[in-house]
Amino acid sequence: MSPAQESATATTNTTNMQDLDRSKLLHGSTWYETQHQDSFISKLNGKNRQYLPEVVNEYMKNWKANPSPGQEVDKAVVENGTDITNLYFELSTDFYEYAWGTSWHFCRFHYGESVPQAMACYEHYLAARAGIQAGYRVLDIGCGVGGPAREIAHFTGAHITGLNINDYQISRARRYAVMHGLQSQQDFVKGDFMNMPLESNLFDACYAIEATPHASSLKGVYAEAFRVLKPGGVFACYEWVLTDKYDPTNPEHQRIAKGIKLGCSLVNLVTRKECLDALESAGFEILEHEDRAVNNDAVPWYYPLSGELRYVRTPWDLFTVFRSSTYGRMMTNTMCAALEKIGLIAFGSAQVAKFLDIGATSLAESGKLGIYTPMFFFVARKPSDQRS
Repeated sequence: MSPAQESATATTNTTNMQDLDRSKLLHGSTWYETQHQDSFISKLNGKNRQYLPEVVNEYMKNWKANPSPGQEVDKAVVENGTDITNLYFELSTDFYEYAWGTSWHFCRFHYGESVPQAMACYEHYLAARAGIQAGYRVLDIGCGVGGPAREIAHFTGAHITGLNINDYQISRARRYAVMHGLQSQQDFVKGDFMNMPLESNLFDACYAIEATPHASSLKGVYAEAFRVLKPGGVFACYEWVLTDKYDPTNPEHQRIAKGIKLGCSLVNLVTRKECLDALESAGFEILEHEDRAVNNDAVPWYYPLSGELRYVRTPWDLFTVFRSSTYGRMMTNTMCAALEKIGLIAFGSAQVAKFLDIGATSLAESGKLGIYTPMFFFVARKPSDQRS
């Protein structure tokens, strides 16, 4: 290892320890929860009362109050989007688990399917198109708390390595793996997907499910996926992209794009062409691509956010979707504000609920206008004669 590499490794290790210390301090007793049985309110109550407002302010200061179109964050922040994403998930993970469970993505809905069934089917589709098989070594890029990784491990029999920048989510993913009896079939690695702490030519396949929009550069994260794949390995992804209907000069479109960036911690919004160009620049052969939101399904992808009763297909969905719906988010916002006032939860929780609501509302609006999709699916292959 060269002196420069040793220096970079030392800096990374120091940063990782600082992140871990911050995460443990912020989440308090929740960090050490062993069976994930704490209620949503109990988790908010367990946060560090002094530190949470500091982390909220640290996240919010990156977003300008009155930005020019396309300049919601400073250039320096765009170049270091990983830090913003880490802060975002320190603040939002408990809210995501409360509203979405352990799989945080959109999907298609078929007749008679409940929301959990539809989400599992969506994950199975990706695994099948990527050709993931038993015995494969597979990388989940931006794994969250490991919901899709567990489903794909069950479905295929492959070994899944989850890569994540956020320590709190990694701690939860590891404990969920134990609860589901998958600890021998999964591991989880702390790391930036723009600079993966993984060997080259290591994995038979890799995938990302709505995670790479957090990258400051798609070409950068795709190039890393290319590097860690074995020659002939496959990369499958559900990507968030602007559609051809998006008009950058339209004030309403600009407002919605800004809301998605703030509420979902995205420093860049890219087009389909930019996505495909990034894949080819990274060296991939594109095998297939399609926007899976463009179909004749009776239920749109943004249904869990809009919560429109006419789309409910099973009785249980009334309970599943309510928390993520417009009315459920309104209730969460009101509840957090009230609990802050009486001192039952840390100050700053209501602000987190508010910016998450902005993101969800903006996504639903973008879906209704058809200007944005979280379901741009592609499968790409690393050429068999390429080694990194």
